[in-house]
Amino acid sequence: MDTLIIGSGFAGSVVARVLAQRGEKVKIIEKRDHIGGNCYDEYDEYGVLVHKYGPHIFHTNNKDVYDFLSRFTKWYDYRHEVVGNVYGKIIPIPFNLNTLMIVFGQEKGERLKQELIDAYGENARVPILELQKNPSQGIQEVAQYVYENIFLKYTMKQWNQKPEEVDQSVTARVPVLISYDNRYFQDLYQGMPLEGYTKLFENMLNHENIEIELNKDAKEDLSFDMQTHQVYYQGQLWQGKIIFTGAIDDFFDHCLGRLPYRSLRFEYEHYPEDHYQSHGVVNYTVSEDFTRITEFKYLTGQEISGTTIVKEYPEIYRNETQVPYYAILSPENLMMYQKYVDYVKPFSHFYLLGRLAQYKYYNIDGIVEEALKLVKTL
Repeated sequence: MDTLIIGSGFAGSVVARVLAQRGEKVKIIEKRDHIGGNCYDEYDEYGVLVHKYGPHIFHTNNKDVYDFLSRFTKWYDYRHEVVGNVYGKIIPIPFNLNTLMIVFGQEKGERLKQELIDAYGENARVPILELQKNPSQGIQEVAQYVYENIFLKYTMKQWNQKPEEVDQSVTARVPVLISYDNRYFQDLYQGMPLEGYTKLFENMLNHENIEIELNKDAKEDLSFDMQTHQVYYQGQLWQGKIIFTGAIDDFFDHCLGRLPYRSLRFEYEHYPEDHYQSHGVVNYTVSEDFTRITEFKYLTGQEISGTTIVKEYPEIYRNETQVPYYAILSPENLMMYQKYVDYVKPFSHFYLLGRLAQYKYYNIDGIVEEALKLVKTL
């Protein structure tokens, strides 16, 4: 065995495949009873393909990432559009020029549109907190509507923080879009794995040099000698590589403190009608305890009678019975994370990769790109 990989999401699976192709013997250790990490999907009792850990939509401008994943799947040509339910009114999200006309009416909307174009240019993506700084009265009116009706309550539900307290890398992901493009993403390559994410992972990990052990906590087999900086696997000295993709604080029993995360709770419901709502995702920006409802048949293109939805409730991450979805980025939390990075630095062949291991947000394409970069250095 040349390399141990902890976790079988995109981070671990991409590294495993590339190393296996090089001729290395790779073992993946996965705590869950399935591969695929949070992108795992499965058929529910009604035969609907659902995402167990919330919706995941692939999009990228990186052709290398797209080409790599295309080796393991064909694509369903899906263009993600999201709408918001604002006191019963359905509007496109991100807030764009179509939303502007719905909210302010055509005549006033045209005037405001011209102000926005003059200030930022056509097709610009302007973070709401940036928009609020503009002194124009008209733009201030747009910013105030977006802030109060789309951003404020939704952000507080999602993060339990005011938007000003949330890291800018997070708030910038939901901009005001100065175009009539209703797509949630404007990337060149978009879509969903034609047979689902789980099938994509099965194809990626189908290699004679890859061994997978499910239902296994790697902490049971790995130990770290902090004096000699040696690693032991199943009691024997381990001199190969370790790619770690899990929660670093949990792996080391929170010895330097517990890193804060936001978690999610999902409630699935099935209905006999063909569709429950007008779009794949409807955000509830001002009402309800949940943040959004996803209807999977829109995302997958599956043709089947009946439909399954999921309601998404943000929660504080309290213990390991929950899933840590989103790192809560703050100077204090990043300082604690850096202590863990420094803690493992003496172990020269121990690599951190992924949302949890690197305590940061990644889209699918971002983590695939990061994994491909890492294997070039190994």
